[in-house]
Amino acid sequence: MTGATRGAGKEIATALGEAGATVYVTGRSTSGKDSPYGGSIFGTAQLVSEAGGSGVAVAVDHEDDEAVRELFARVHAEHVRLDVLVDNAAKLVGITGPGGFWEKPLEAADLISVGLRSHYVAAYYAAPLLIANKRGLIVNTGHYGAVSYHQGPAYGAQKAGADKMAADMAKELRPHGVAAVSIWMGGLDTERASAYLESLPADKRPKTKRESARFTGRVIAALYRQENLMSFSGRALIGAELGAHLGVTDIDGSAPASLRYEMGGPPELHHTLH
Repeated sequence: MTGATRGAGKEIATALGEAGATVYVTGRSTSGKDSPYGGSIFGTAQLVSEAGGSGVAVAVDHEDDEAVRELFARVHAEHVRLDVLVDNAAKLVGITGPGGFWEKPLEAADLISVGLRSHYVAAYYAAPLLIANKRGLIVNTGHYGAVSYHQGPAYGAQKAGADKMAADMAKELRPHGVAAVSIWMGGLDTERASAYLESLPADKRPKTKRESARFTGRVIAALYRQENLMSFSGRALIGAELGAHLGVTDIDGSAPASLRYEMGGPPELHHTLH
């Protein structure tokens, strides 16, 4: 689980823990003081273990290819195989706020490297372990921003690229029984989102219910258990729709709503799931 110190990554990792998984929790934050939003790899690993799984915290800077190689070498040494890779690492700096992309920090472009390139590098080193297992799943965390405007061009490029990357990896991995998908998450109830929404005037805050990030983790766990896992491979999938198809609900028992008709949908879902 890359990028699991806080936000979506933390909750997805915890949900995988609920399913009894051993989850390697990666990220740069080793202390809750490392970010204004709190969170650390050790805190997430503890949540995974408390949920019923086994959390393993590993400090990894996903800009460092050698550190990523060492991570998967450790997984190989300790388990030989790998069941699921969830790519969520991202560097979200300078993409929010008013103004055009040329008026924001150039560092916003780092989302394309720590977000898109890091997904590729993690999958590169994970693939042999997934193949050795003769069954596996790679998940890129996606969003409607792949097809509609959301937080600017760097964000859109990263999400669209992650969808295409999963599709192309799926083609090459299919003979080995390994699936690759992108799962689109809705508006999430995360630390960063909560802070942003609280900064808005009360009358500007959206009133719609937000989706928990743990829902996505539950969907991933359910997807991996499907006998027809490979029929989903190569596709970008709206998490809310996939959850409904698999009978997965959010932590409060609700069914998150698809935003297909508000923000667009992936072409891969223009036919019926089976």
